[in-house]
Amino acid sequence: MAKVTKMLVFDMDGTIADLYAVENWLTDLQAENTRPYEIAEPMYNMEELSDILHSFQKKGWLIVVTTWTAKDGTETYNKAVAEAKKAWLARYSFPYDYIHCVKYGTTKANCTRKKGGFQILIDDNAKVRKGWTMGMTIDANKNILEILKNLID
Repeated sequence: MAKVTKMLVFDMDGTIADLYAVENWLTDLQAENTRPYEIAEPMYNMEELSDILHSFQKKGWLIVVTTWTAKDGTETYNKAVAEAKKAWLARYSFPYDYIHCVKYGTTKANCTRKKGGFQILIDDNAKVRKGWTMGMTIDANKNILEILKNLID
């Protein structure tokens, strides 16, 4: 019998990176400045989150980041945003197996659909969660640390 793929799929902005708390974040994005992506503070204790995610990985789960680039960003800016987001994840030692930095508005399920299995999306956007068809969702407007701890136990 084939092993079922299990994944946690994380959004970044407003889910693990507090982009919307960065002063002038929208003005910067509209000016194609990556500063908000670079300086956003983590929304959680990243050491604690990392420990939880390592527990999932030990049980065979894949950790995936699926995040949008800036709305109406140029190709050049979107590449810079992707690099800034990868650098942010590295700075905070976020343990992921795959990352998808995709154009704003992309259906997130399309990024992991081919992997199949059971997937849990962690996202702050209700519309994105509502459109998720790959398993279940976690509302990132709630304490994801507690929810993930309960899931792993």
